Amino acid sequence: MDRDLSSVQEVRDLLARAEAALPALKALSQKDVDRITAAMAEAGYQSAERLAKMAVEETGFGRYEDKVIKNRFATRELLKYVAPLKTVGFISDDPGTKVHKIAEPMGVVAAIIPSTNPTSTAMYKAIIAIKGRNAIVFSPHPAAVRCTIEACNVVAAAAERAGAPKGSILCMSIPEMSGTQELMKHPITKVILATGGTALVRAAYSSGKPAFGVGPGNVPAFIERSADVRKAVKDITVSKTFDYGTVCASEQSIIADRPVKDEVIAELKRNMAYFCTTDEIGMLEKLMIKPGGSLNSAVVGQPAWRIAEMAGFAVAKETSMLVVPLGGVGKKYPLSIEKLSPVICFYEADGWEQGCERCLEILNFGGIGHSLVIHSRDEAIIREFALKKPVFRVLVNTPATHGAIGFTTGLEPALTLGCGTWGGSSTSDNVTPLHLINLKRLAYELNPLHEAEGVGQTFLSDKGKRWRYDEQYHYRPAAETKPEPETRADAPATAAPLPGAEIKYGSSGITEEQIEAIIKEFGKK
Repeated sequence: MDRDLSSVQEVRDLLARAEAALPALKALSQKDVDRITAAMAEAGYQSAERLAKMAVEETGFGRYEDKVIKNRFATRELLKYVAPLKTVGFISDDPGTKVHKIAEPMGVVAAIIPSTNPTSTAMYKAIIAIKGRNAIVFSPHPAAVRCTIEACNVVAAAAERAGAPKGSILCMSIPEMSGTQELMKHPITKVILATGGTALVRAAYSSGKPAFGVGPGNVPAFIERSADVRKAVKDITVSKTFDYGTVCASEQSIIADRPVKDEVIAELKRNMAYFCTTDEIGMLEKLMIKPGGSLNSAVVGQPAWRIAEMAGFAVAKETSMLVVPLGGVGKKYPLSIEKLSPVICFYEADGWEQGCERCLEILNFGGIGHSLVIHSRDEAIIREFALKKPVFRVLVNTPATHGAIGFTTGLEPALTLGCGTWGGSSTSDNVTPLHLINLKRLAYELNPLHEAEGVGQTFLSDKGKRWRYDEQYHYRPAAETKPEPETRADAPATAAPLPGAEIKYGSSGITEEQIEAIIKEFGKK
């Protein structure tokens, strides 16, 4: 069988196995789910170093020590947030509205895994899926098949030992595009978690299934004149060099407020950043940017010295970042895109308003909806940035990489960061287990359409049917009756009330016997 057909068949087999696990998953109690996810997180944490080594060796991307941190964050740190969440049965009761929410699993989750974070993202998605009692099937990146399968096996084995049914966590071994498309479009798949390139995320949204995707993160960092410049530059350096820039939330540009620009430059150099010359910038453009304007994947997750060497110039191996001073943003300045490497643009702005405009330009050139970081001690300016920027994570005085994923901030810990409708995403949230459950609602009446005078009373409807309000507060049909005549126009004002007027809907205390007497009296007249 051809490889593309083999991939499709493999996906169908995996989905059938995952679907078979759903009844047993749905039968799990909250205690069961919590025990299973705790076992998964611990197994992933214990395998963090081994999986990080596998990822670096297989993909050639990133830094081993930082991938260890990401694996630990995606397991034990994630569990700290996930553990107390209610995802089974009644999860909230509101006595005021009398609406009670019941969690229901979504079903089979299709998870697209990127080559930049092939093990951490896989374990994170597995944990949040199982927390919602869903089965999950992974589509690994072709450049990271072996390490993603191993990450899947680690958490799957732990889950099964803790009581999860077999087939709950599965991974493709033949990741052809035909198979991935089958995974996303197959009727068994109920929701997609897409982390990867723009084309793949768009494919997820066009599959006809609910999807949570991640847009590009062209994150600007504004250092405003009131900032603690030394801390700001250190934060940016740590963030931008983390795993050699492979996290989509890492800074792509620095905008320095004019009064502190020289101090920012001095601090960058103190942190081993290298400022490129005009000629070197041209060499980087030729290396890093393809003719159509997209990024050359050969530079993704590489150290600064190696990127310089590939471009044709030399820097010290201790170099942390390559800083590229630019005069603008857009197609004329191709390096102003997201670079997924320790290469960062540098701009000057005179005042926060000008800095605000530059940030908007950068975001509009490929980062709408994702994240922005501002370093400032002026709360009024910080709040203005928060109000005006088209992003859903405005991070303050923190490394963008670590802040956006919830490591150094109070945001939900996640490795899938929604960009909202501005960035073509269905959510603006950091994706958690709560995004992978359906909510059933039990709602009691608060505003009756009509009142009953008392339990056991019989009354007439507009159409002449008799009903009784019983002891369980339910309306029960009584014997059929013919529609009663309407009130005559010439009836005296003192006449007894007639059926269909004051009596309807139980608004009168008149009995059946009294009604019959009124009808007889009416006939005599």
